[in-house]
Amino acid sequence: MAKYVWFDGKLVTIDQAQVPITTHAIHYGTSVFEGVRAYWNPNNLYIFRIDEHLRRFRNSGAYYSMSLNFSNEELKEAMVQLCRKNGVREHCYIRPFYFIGQYGINLHVTADAPTHAAMCVFSFSDLFDKNGISACITSWRKFSSASTPTQAKMGGNYLNSIIATIEAKNRGFDEAIFLDLEGHVSESPGENIFIIKDSRLLTPPVGSSALKGITRDTILEMAKDTGYDASVQTIDKQDLYAADEVFLCGTAAEITPVTGIDGEKIGTGRPGPVTQRIMDAYDDAANGRNMRYSRWLTEVY
Repeated sequence: MAKYVWFDGKLVTIDQAQVPITTHAIHYGTSVFEGVRAYWNPNNLYIFRIDEHLRRFRNSGAYYSMSLNFSNEELKEAMVQLCRKNGVREHCYIRPFYFIGQYGINLHVTADAPTHAAMCVFSFSDLFDKNGISACITSWRKFSSASTPTQAKMGGNYLNSIIATIEAKNRGFDEAIFLDLEGHVSESPGENIFIIKDSRLLTPPVGSSALKGITRDTILEMAKDTGYDASVQTIDKQDLYAADEVFLCGTAAEITPVTGIDGEKIGTGRPGPVTQRIMDAYDDAANGRNMRYSRWLTEVY
């Protein structure tokens, strides 16, 4: 973790960013977060798709009447200054979040509830093995919008992800795959999922409780630019086993091939050619090597 964090509009050291144990978010999970990647190339540090992350950041809290007391431009500048203050010159992960502070035990959250906003940054490379991981279909189902908004990146929502991850790890797998309440493929605990069949890329719809991920959106656009048909449609469990290739995607995971599911080999059991081409295209876009996607990059220095 870098020495300096951004807390309520100021760059301070980590030990100066403190909250009391009576903070509402500690008790009820009333916190909103984003994960943002920044990539260092020999010339600069590029924050990837910052505008899209900040729009979702604000929208997530709006579901719960939570106020974010900084404009998107202020938050964007704060993110840049946070990286500069810490002298970041390597690939890193930026975590902006905001949460309800001292609000008693009141469950009636309103726009007047006090909130704090913060950001931290730390060096980060690969979350998973890019040569491929194993996954299992978890016995836990992804929660639906009938119970809580699936498009809100709320801290409390991720207890569902934590329990699925625990199960997958205890069973000897690298990651879990959720089905939705109807039994259709949804997503993984922290990633969207794509299957590839006959060179076509398919990913579940938001109606299957899948997050409308920013990396997911990136891949849907880049796949078409790269010459592949990419679409959103309902995917059944048997489609996973019959796929030529499967990969997960997310800000932290980037693009991670899944080479086996429930002990069954996917395709050749190695990262497939379509996945590899998408991985390369994503890497070029995020690292500023393909100027077709320069609109997604924010320079730090």
